[in-house]
Amino acid sequence: AIMGKTGHSLMKAKMKEVDAQLAGEMSGHMFFKDRYFGFDDGIYASCRLLEILSGSGKRIPELLDGVPAMHATPEIRIECPDEIKFEVVERAKREFKDKNLKVIDIDGARITFPDGWGLVRASNTQPVLVLRFEAQTLDRLGEIRDLIESTIERIKGDF
Repeated sequence: AIMGKTGHSLMKAKMKEVDAQLAGEMSGHMFFKDRYFGFDDGIYASCRLLEILSGSGKRIPELLDGVPAMHATPEIRIECPDEIKFEVVERAKREFKDKNLKVIDIDGARITFPDGWGLVRASNTQPVLVLRFEAQTLDRLGEIRDLIESTIERIKGDF
């Protein structure tokens, strides 16, 4: 798997750069180059799923048996003035790295834990920070979310 920045044009550019046949975002957008034009299309994605189902003779739950269940939040948007939003993300990135946490900084700061992750990034189009969280359990999801949200709020308060 390859990570890239969020956004339609950025996703298409990354697909072209690495010659990816398939890409997706947590928003549910699926981009197909394999037997298609390389952009997202919900109807085409549905048709490909039906093709897989008809060819396998299995139901969706059977196909997903080996995939671990994860819990994820929807996109969380926190107001943050344009003048400081990128610096808030940079400070958060440094702070989490200083705590010896694994931070992937391709698009904001994705803080990775053995059992989940949290993401904070500055929106490119609005005065907001965008947060997402995923973990193996709901309790852990809450812990990761609390840690990152409290850090962001404290950093915002410094401005």
